[in-house]
Amino acid sequence: MKAPGRVRFVTYFTPTLAIVAALMLCAVIALSLVTGCGPAPTPSVSLKLIRPAAAPRDASVKIDEEYVGPLGVVAARGVRLPIGEHRITVEKEGYFPWDRLVVSDRDDIKLDVELVPIPD
Repeated sequence: MKAPGRVRFVTYFTPTLAIVAALMLCAVIALSLVTGCGPAPTPSVSLKLIRPAAAPRDASVKIDEEYVGPLGVVAARGVRLPIGEHRITVEKEGYFPWDRLVVSDRDDIKLDVELVPIPD
């Protein structure tokens, strides 16, 4: 048979322990943010690709040889580029590749993408 005092102790002790643990977690997170232990934000600029009506929407956009998405989506939403030098490539079968080297510094970048069809 269990003593009634023991049940009361467990009932009051468990919520108190949970509250103390939550407060300690909040304190650790706040301390890491104040001391700079969290990840530092990287500066970036906006890249906007302007797609003429004749350019195919499904052309592949690559930044630094990594696929970003189709031209239609990238042109509509834009992309954030970290500060530095980047190679922007737009490719589609049946078209010459469009390739630019850009340096992102402080100002936003706008590029007109013109894909030229490969002659038969």
